[in-house]
Amino acid sequence: MGWLDKLMGRGKKAAGDATGNASMREEGRHQEAAGAAEDRASEHEDMAQAERQREATERAEQDNL
Repeated sequence: MGWLDKLMGRGKKAAGDATGNASMREEGRHQEAAGAAEDRASEHEDMAQAERQREATERAEQDNL
């Protein structure tokens, strides 16, 4: 749910800017960055799973020869 963290972080940053609350703005910045990192990690996990599946398919094809 990285997209939700990014969205909430942006909201906190905006609220911090609007109210002049530096700690809320900073919390929002950190939450947004954490959400982005979560999205990147998920993307890489998906890529790794696809590579494992490709390798398993190739191995199965080799075994059938």
